[in-house]
Amino acid sequence: MTTLADRLKALIVADGPLPVSTFMQLCLHDPQHGYYATRPGLGEDFRTAPETSQVFGELLGIWAALEWRAMGAPSRFNLVELGPGRGTLMADALRATRPVQGFQEAANIVLVEASPALREAQTDRLSPHGVAHVDALNDVPDGPSIILANEFLDCLPARQFVRDGEAWRERVIGLSETGDLVFGLAADRSPPGEAQLSGDAVEVQPGLALIVDALAEREAPFRALFIDYGPADGAPGDTLRAFKAGAQVDPLAAPGECDLTVDVDFSRLARHARAAGLGVAGPMPQGPFLGTLGIEARMRQLIQQNPDAASEIHRGVADLVEPDKMGLRFKAICLSSPDLPPPAGF
Repeated sequence: MTTLADRLKALIVADGPLPVSTFMQLCLHDPQHGYYATRPGLGEDFRTAPETSQVFGELLGIWAALEWRAMGAPSRFNLVELGPGRGTLMADALRATRPVQGFQEAANIVLVEASPALREAQTDRLSPHGVAHVDALNDVPDGPSIILANEFLDCLPARQFVRDGEAWRERVIGLSETGDLVFGLAADRSPPGEAQLSGDAVEVQPGLALIVDALAEREAPFRALFIDYGPADGAPGDTLRAFKAGAQVDPLAAPGECDLTVDVDFSRLARHARAAGLGVAGPMPQGPFLGTLGIEARMRQLIQQNPDAASEIHRGVADLVEPDKMGLRFKAICLSSPDLPPPAGF
């Protein structure tokens, strides 16, 4: 049986070494062998904020309801999630917004998801609600939109560039003398002109600009809330990581069998958004952002309702907000159509 490693090696033999971005794209999204297409490991290989505590999705649901009202409570709007995993965040958000009069009746729930396996899981999880699946943000219907995206940007493929003396060269993946996948440097590939070069290595995610372009083309009004990890300012260096069975592993060891991720360059995302005329709020750390939305009050309410689960509830919330856990490393940024008031939480 042909594996993704076999296919990668054949591509390298035929066309030469692959950029890290191409390697990531094939490992994550190849329709036959890619990680998300064949073995999505949420809760096994990695754990996201919605899987850590129900409070996360509930607060994002309340945030969406507040922004819907700020838009004038349109009678029909798109409630969109990019990369919705198993549907946990959306399920929690919808549960929290049941008391908001008119919100769910107005919501056209759209999930941007290409993985057949995850689409099936999302449909099962959200069966009480009518949901539509699309392949990309550009496929979301026109109209007012509120877009949620948690740990979506970190999976956008990244090109890596390394300082080599006075020059910068692109990191690529080729073959060793024994036919194994190895990292190397290309002789003739330099960073794009707008890349912020510092240190000895830098990553560039071309998909950030594509996300901004897709938003800039949308009909107003819209809000797009992204929560992910990475520095608030400055480009990330070499942050490519792979996770399998809850442990960090060699990114080249098991192509297609582990999750690949990089830190998000929030400053680059904000620059592109401002240049496109979008409103930008943040980035700000996840802990303070969730704090302004009332995470402690919701935690106390849950503990009062479920005293036997008090320790588990407190531990989950602590993981979301404490500085040495997700509270500072994760950031929230909101991109909006022009002329909307500042978004809640920022």
